[in-house]
Amino acid sequence: MTPASTGLSGTTGTTAAQASTLRLDRDAPIYVAGHRGLVGSAIWRRLTNDGFQNLIGLSSSELDLKDRQATFDFFAEAKPTTVILAAAKVGGILGNSQYPVDFLSENLRIQVNVMDAALEQRVSRLLFLGSSCIYPKMAPQPIREEYLLTGHLEPTNDAYAIAKIAGILHVQSVRRQYGLPWISAMPTNLYGPGDNFSATGSHVLPGLIRRYHEAKRTGATEVTNWGSGSPRREFLHVDDMADACLHLLENYDGPEQVNIGTGTDVSIKELATMVANAVGYSGQVKWDTTKPDGTPRKLLDVSKLEAAGWKARIPLHEGIASTVDWFLQHHSEIRT
Repeated sequence: MTPASTGLSGTTGTTAAQASTLRLDRDAPIYVAGHRGLVGSAIWRRLTNDGFQNLIGLSSSELDLKDRQATFDFFAEAKPTTVILAAAKVGGILGNSQYPVDFLSENLRIQVNVMDAALEQRVSRLLFLGSSCIYPKMAPQPIREEYLLTGHLEPTNDAYAIAKIAGILHVQSVRRQYGLPWISAMPTNLYGPGDNFSATGSHVLPGLIRRYHEAKRTGATEVTNWGSGSPRREFLHVDDMADACLHLLENYDGPEQVNIGTGTDVSIKELATMVANAVGYSGQVKWDTTKPDGTPRKLLDVSKLEAAGWKARIPLHEGIASTVDWFLQHHSEIRT
């Protein structure tokens, strides 16, 4: 299959005839890189539920994707026909701000090793998962795919964003040079079962769940959250994201990354209220405005995804409630 376009802003996608050839073989070997993380585990669940019989997943202790030779050896032995690249070093504002070298170097090595090894084996279908932080800090809202590289990045996570932008270009370069139908998808802020609830490494929603739970457990009369609470964010349940990924693998073939989101957003203050209600915390809430807010607003335009035939299904309040339930059930075994 030849690539339909050559640039970062190419817009040509799947035709009806092409889409019929993209259905994945449920018996063929499929490698989910990062299958134990928030994203990878959700994709694993989705594929399992859809009847895929030959899923391959290795923990970081079994295969260090930063080890180039080990990665190439694995691909030569496993010979997957499809690869979903969900493995990444991820974190919130604090982690990205304190360890930018780690976020840049580790993610670049993981991506390059996996994609180079997949190319050597001529893997026919690869989905690279990035993040909405690839877009400029002050991008027009909602953010369309073509806004990539049109402005300055948010400084608090620019190193991570650069790594993900490099991954998009890597996919496009493989399409251009080798004609393989690899694709990229950029999810918005994700949450759900399997999230990171740690005090220093979590994103905003799991961080709020942990903070309000601890406040309720200890009887604290007030909770202090970072920033002003005014930034607006979009949140997508990870099971919706996984469903969108399978849909794209079987219905989309184009060089341009595809946004995955809900198309709606809430303020961080509104989110905090929803989380407090779900946890059952009724104390006072304060906001530490000396801490950074990050990007003022980040809402994805999901018209390309909807044109491909997919829309989010899980309402935010329901998703938060189910995530709180999961957190309480697994509190003793998760990262807090």
